[in-house]
Amino acid sequence: MLRSAREASAARPFGGTSHGRMACPAPSKMAARLVVRLVDRAAGPGGALPRPLTRLAFPAGPRRRISGASPVLVELDERAGVAVVRLQQPPVNGLSLALLTELCLAVQKLEDRRACRGLVFTSAIPGIFSAGLDITEMCGRSEEHLGEFWRAVQQLWILLYGSRLATVAAINGSSPAGGCLVALSCDYRIMAENPKYSIGLNETRLGIVAPFWFKDSLLNTVGHRATERSLQLGLLYSPQEALKIGLVDELVPEEKILARAAEVMGQWLAIPDHARQLSKSTLRKQTLDHLLMHREADIQDFVRFISRDAIQKSLQKYMEMLKQKKA
Repeated sequence: MLRSAREASAARPFGGTSHGRMACPAPSKMAARLVVRLVDRAAGPGGALPRPLTRLAFPAGPRRRISGASPVLVELDERAGVAVVRLQQPPVNGLSLALLTELCLAVQKLEDRRACRGLVFTSAIPGIFSAGLDITEMCGRSEEHLGEFWRAVQQLWILLYGSRLATVAAINGSSPAGGCLVALSCDYRIMAENPKYSIGLNETRLGIVAPFWFKDSLLNTVGHRATERSLQLGLLYSPQEALKIGLVDELVPEEKILARAAEVMGQWLAIPDHARQLSKSTLRKQTLDHLLMHREADIQDFVRFISRDAIQKSLQKYMEMLKQKKA
């Protein structure tokens, strides 16, 4: 998965043709349940809401807090059928194993609740949506830990990208690398109109390469040429630039981002659930299947390459640079 740019040309590609006809590995229970949903869900929970969806607002209606402990806060408005998930792991919502595990559990719980039809992702930390994968989870760790961490990254993407729920990313801060992937996994992206914020898959700036399913998520969103430039140059886009290439769908003032997310959610939930879900499955199934079929190989590739001395030295150097900035 992640490797130095120098090694990339000589190494076999992740999820490429070298995997050939590899049989699909036995998925986890969560992944298996997802596949069943993608293939068989022709009708879903939902139906008419008790009030016009265009008036949907998150403070309205009784809300149930499903999870309030750090690092994830989940609140479900059962009358509206919409949950708001706030990332709250200081200082930058780094995607640690703990945060990834909490997010996977939260999303799975919402998937299983008939009262929930939509999900909004946002951040509780000012100025940052998510800084991406937690470097400390990849630096100086055992192969067992690295495999567990990468499986959690995969699982979050699988759950979000194939969710039966309508999903909206309310990007109220910078969102590089893995944070950008979380936003890309959603159905619709709204970003705060603040020139200080940025978003993009910038892995090559660390001398490493985004895996094939990161690439596929971006390719399906912005097209081939923009993906080529983005991944080769490790570009981070301002909100205006992200809107121009289609990485985000619209920009709003930061203080209005959740209100606008509510309006957008109303538009998505006005569509009958079964039709929306089946359309989403049809469009995303091939991309999901690509990872599901090569999931174990992708984990092995990640562990092998991230464990290399060159990669570990690059990560350690980056961590030292971050420490110096904080000092």
